Amino acid sequence: MKTVTLPSGETVPALGQGAWNIGDSPATRATEIATLRHGIDLGLTLIDTAEMYGDGRSEQLIAEAIVGRRDEVFIVSKVLPGNASRYGTLAACERSLKNLKTDRIDLYLLHWRGGVPFAETLDALMALQRAGKIRQYGVSNLDLTEMKEWCATPGGAATATNQLLYNLSRRGIEWDLLPWLHERHVPVMAYSPLEQARLFKNTKFVALAKASGASPAQLALAWLLAQDDVIVIPKCSSPARVQENAAARDIQLTAVQCAELDRIFPAPTKPRALEML
Repeated sequence: MKTVTLPSGETVPALGQGAWNIGDSPATRATEIATLRHGIDLGLTLIDTAEMYGDGRSEQLIAEAIVGRRDEVFIVSKVLPGNASRYGTLAACERSLKNLKTDRIDLYLLHWRGGVPFAETLDALMALQRAGKIRQYGVSNLDLTEMKEWCATPGGAATATNQLLYNLSRRGIEWDLLPWLHERHVPVMAYSPLEQARLFKNTKFVALAKASGASPAQLALAWLLAQDDVIVIPKCSSPARVQENAAARDIQLTAVQCAELDRIFPAPTKPRALEML
């Protein structure tokens, strides 16, 4: 199973599980819990959530899914930029810990940039790390200019990841941000790797997946997993779907397949503004 090494030296699975839009409906709760648990069984032990997701309901559902298995999983959560003051970050982390029913968050991220100075947020993150409330910290949705400012701020050099919108149809970060992160050995955590299923509307892509003996989801995930220092966090709706996604780890793309994917979804030829969902 492929892993990615964080700047701390710790390794995490390259394929994890996203938890956006889960925990909102009692009708789907049992299936969502079963899906997360099956993913853990398959080695997808990195689980990504945020205080924003369902106002904490995603975190609460994860807490139920990992009962008795806390030490098997690597939990990622995020603080909203509106809560990212020193006091606000400390308070937000305590709420997330309570929701997750755990004594520590493995990786805690600033969800995107707001109006709070980076120095204030970083001060809080370092205090949480010293207290053992979080083990590592990082960012999400920061562009290259923001990353340079963040990393130049005291404590910013310890950033474990930048979680970014990245998939076959959203390749803008390859122009400048991704190479800059690679040079500093800061992994990218790719969210919405299937573009919320919009990739599946591309008939050429679907045909290539069929010709490759893979599902469209597997081909899209295999393309990301083939890259260095990229962690992929698809959300799954059922145990069968997480089983399908996990099989993407076994797909080895050929040079011909990669070239065809580049034709269908071209790499950027100029700088682009950072895309977000």
